[in-house]
Amino acid sequence: MNLSTSKNRIPFFKAILHVLFLYPLANLYVGAFYDRLGADPVEQVIHFTGMGALNCLLISLLVSPLAKLFKLSSLLHFRRMIGLYAFAYALCHILNFLFFEVQFDLILFVEEIFKRPYITVGMTAFSILTALVFTSTSKIRRKMKKNWQKLHNFTYLIALLAVIHFYWSVKSDITEPLIYFALYGALMVLRHDSLKLWSQRFRSRQRKMKPQAEGR
Repeated sequence: MNLSTSKNRIPFFKAILHVLFLYPLANLYVGAFYDRLGADPVEQVIHFTGMGALNCLLISLLVSPLAKLFKLSSLLHFRRMIGLYAFAYALCHILNFLFFEVQFDLILFVEEIFKRPYITVGMTAFSILTALVFTSTSKIRRKMKKNWQKLHNFTYLIALLAVIHFYWSVKSDITEPLIYFALYGALMVLRHDSLKLWSQRFRSRQRKMKPQAEGR
């Protein structure tokens, strides 16, 4: 099946993705409602939604390398959608914590953000992700021009912060967080050409700014 020449099939594949992303979330809350999540349902709900957000982030970063590798440009039509589901899962993750752990005590929630480094990192990632979500529309992309891509390159930082958040939140077995660090590293290897280009542009910009600073 050739996705690159079958744009009329994109709505069909998007519908499948909606089911794949929504069903686990719906199943989670149904399980919580009927007390099917084991001895610690709160921990299960918070952990599941957090992992859902992290998985969606990594999948969204994988879209471009796969599209380039297999010459399937139509895969790019799904990247924004996957990113929005990363935001949705992350929002559920935070709301679950806010509701179950601090009972919507906003003052306590803010205190937790500053007191616990793993929450600080997680909220930093969510704040940046929120900015990307609200600037992800085609209209805003046209208005921002080159600055849009610069902003959305922060997706890589968000994913790294999310993995660090996961690592710091684990109290005992760190095997799973280390696996996610490895997956993130593998994604960075796949994007090494883009990262090299961004690095060159950054150094070029720094060189241009240096004479201006010296002339003041």
